[in-house]
Amino acid sequence: MMCTLKRLAEKGIITEEMKACAEAEGVEAEYIREGIAKGHIVICKNKKNKVTKPCAIGKGLRTKVNVNIGTSKDRLSVEEELKKLEIAIKYGTDTVMDLSTGGELDEIRKLIRENCPVPLGTVPIYQAAIEAVEKHHKSIVEMTVSEIFKVIEKQAEDGIDFMTVHCGVTKQSLERLKNKERILGIVSRGGSFIAEWMIYNNKENPLYEYFDELLEIAYNYDITLSLGDGIRPGCIADATDGGQIQELIILGELTLRAWDKGVQVMIEGPGHVPLDQIEANVKLEKKLCHGAPFYVLGPLPTDIAPGYDHLVGAIGGAIAGAAGADFLCYLTPAEHLRLPTIEDVKEGLIASKIAAHIADLVKGIKGAWEWDLEMAKARARLDWEAQIELSIDPEKARRYRIEGGISQSKACTMCGPYCAIKIFESAYKFLKGKDFSLNDSKS
Repeated sequence: MMCTLKRLAEKGIITEEMKACAEAEGVEAEYIREGIAKGHIVICKNKKNKVTKPCAIGKGLRTKVNVNIGTSKDRLSVEEELKKLEIAIKYGTDTVMDLSTGGELDEIRKLIRENCPVPLGTVPIYQAAIEAVEKHHKSIVEMTVSEIFKVIEKQAEDGIDFMTVHCGVTKQSLERLKNKERILGIVSRGGSFIAEWMIYNNKENPLYEYFDELLEIAYNYDITLSLGDGIRPGCIADATDGGQIQELIILGELTLRAWDKGVQVMIEGPGHVPLDQIEANVKLEKKLCHGAPFYVLGPLPTDIAPGYDHLVGAIGGAIAGAAGADFLCYLTPAEHLRLPTIEDVKEGLIASKIAAHIADLVKGIKGAWEWDLEMAKARARLDWEAQIELSIDPEKARRYRIEGGISQSKACTMCGPYCAIKIFESAYKFLKGKDFSLNDSKS
């Protein structure tokens, strides 16, 4: 009988995936196994697919970063999305999600899967809703429960490693939204599809009502369920309200049900949250969801920076990661404005990787502090080649160095002969032979 990674971990069995992830993290394989058994760590891997670059996400591990790609109705270039995938892999994304909503979705997903060496995620309700309109010629609210689950199973069969499923958008959580009117209502696309279906049909969310059927599919393919934040706040004024918290409570209950069935789970977190509420949101998730890995979009601590939301998300992501979030979903400069370009993907990924590393410094993750220390030593030596190689984006660092010109004094062209490091280096030779104690000072 097939066993999931979680079931194997609970039986004390260390798999090859656990060993590979342990080696990448610099921890013992037993640490990974124990974390998966407890539900505090996940390894996203569909049994139908061989992930050549697996990663473990969760407690005590390096903060991971996800990149979203995918077509839209207005931009149907599969070639461009594959190029984005190539760039994301080149610059070190840990996972990728295909959020395509335009074109032949099955074919696009299969092409991305074939070219993606890291864990691949999807949001199945997107395809179910789009097929209801374009394939079955009806409205989104007329899609059937059977059609939703057929899409989930189809994507599982295609080798998807983790799926965002908006199971917490229930009658109970929607009721909370009536108690305090939001400025931006529901901004999650998947959450809005589910909510519209529920309201029109006056029925419970099928992903919640038939959660056991969802768990059966997840178990059979060993898919990690990413329990989506369908009622996440879309602006900081809506953050940490009753609807958001009610959904989180429900996700915590579903987490225990998933673990009981041997299914791995992550929890998705709020989007727009003021800076002083980020840590509380992380701690609340960890408490209500029993230590399950936390996957956050951003978060974004301000709403006024279109064109720079990758920076806003990096600020929020660093704080969330330092507080215990395990997994950051990148944002690009194009967030809230348009489908990102290839360059947007790179800029967004690098910003999120910086945020993840800043969080890892606080968490004490092995190798994080040493990386910064090596950079500091290279700067002290004015070793420009080492500084470039140690950079999170060596190509950009090298380009800036070349474009700025090489100073005759070995420093950069900003300071030249007045470089503080060079000046102190010379002075230090004399400082070692001097006694600057207060007793020897002369007025």
